[in-house]
Amino acid sequence: MDDQGKERQTGVVGRVEFPGFGNFVAPEIFRRDDIDARRAKLAAIVSREIVPRLLDLHAAAPAKVSGQRPQPTHNDILTLASLVLGPDTRAAAAFVIELREQGLAMDDLFVGLLEPAARHLGQLWEDDKCDFVDVTLGVARLQQMLAIYNRAYERPAFNAHRRILMASAPGEQHSFGTAMVARFLRAGGWDVQLEFGLAELDVVELARRQWFAVVGLTVAIDRHLDGLADTIRQIRIASRNKAIGIMVGGPAFTRNPDLVLEVGADSTAANAPAAVVTAQLLFDNGVKRNWGGTRP
Repeated sequence: MDDQGKERQTGVVGRVEFPGFGNFVAPEIFRRDDIDARRAKLAAIVSREIVPRLLDLHAAAPAKVSGQRPQPTHNDILTLASLVLGPDTRAAAAFVIELREQGLAMDDLFVGLLEPAARHLGQLWEDDKCDFVDVTLGVARLQQMLAIYNRAYERPAFNAHRRILMASAPGEQHSFGTAMVARFLRAGGWDVQLEFGLAELDVVELARRQWFAVVGLTVAIDRHLDGLADTIRQIRIASRNKAIGIMVGGPAFTRNPDLVLEVGADSTAANAPAAVVTAQLLFDNGVKRNWGGTRP
């Protein structure tokens, strides 16, 4: 079996065993005949565009103060983003392990490093510096690392439980943003049910009848925020998964992230690649709260 085949099944860095990389990538991505060429192209992008920026940031970065809990820097974010895009599949994990060994807390690892790295990949995609497949492979590695460090992959039938309901909030007619997030989620190995134009009772009933790890709701028009808190509360009450994660998105949450807590959700994401990593974290958190609990 070649290295790429091994990576699809499992990988080992030091004493850390990785769940199969293929769990986090849709099978059709691996069936493409240009994967090797893409990796070579990405290595060139990293060398030509990202490394010079890292060097500039490194030269300007202040020294870390001894005794303080380390916080990820912008340099760290760019480094991780470049590593997950590059050809060395183990380098990104080794980099994160190094930061963890320096004392980086798990919460800081996600909020300050993994999610911003995914957001940066989304920006590269929006700027046409990387395409959909490139970003999918990078985000898959970020998801894989979250599953490892949160040990969520130890749950039986791990991959079968990665189910998400993506829906526009009740009353919404705009669907483009929701569909784009769903596209990246599917490419990232998620089982996605995509719904548009549902009433509140319809969304709640879906959560009652089917098991979802995460529900994602998008709001394009601010006036539809008024009923969102009640919808989320009803979903949590009715859900078959009592540790369900709720992710929200839309311009209002981008402008004011504090709205996430106001409507009773768990998280938001700035773009579609970041939403995939956020969904993985919510899945992992659900495993911790509901270990051995409700099954699909």
